[in-house]
Amino acid sequence: MAELDPLIHADARLRLMSALNTLGTKDAIAFPKLREILGMTAGNLSTHLRKLEDAGYITQEKVIEGRTPATYLGITPLGTAAFDTYKKQLLELL
Repeated sequence: MAELDPLIHADARLRLMSALNTLGTKDAIAFPKLREILGMTAGNLSTHLRKLEDAGYITQEKVIEGRTPATYLGITPLGTAAFDTYKKQLLELL
């Protein structure tokens, strides 16, 4: 049996990937909204997002809306595939 993806398996990143996976690869969510949904601090969320982005699992798009910076987050096709594999392996384990 293959080992569960340790990048996804961490509690905070599993919750993150679960939330972003519900959006699909064509949609994104604003950083403050995701932070609210997950109940995480901005610093903690940023740390986990960076790890997932470095792996190519998520995207972060920083834009200026009016005069205010905004960050939008989404899942990549690679992230979706990794999450699907993780779910399959977890079910096999159970």
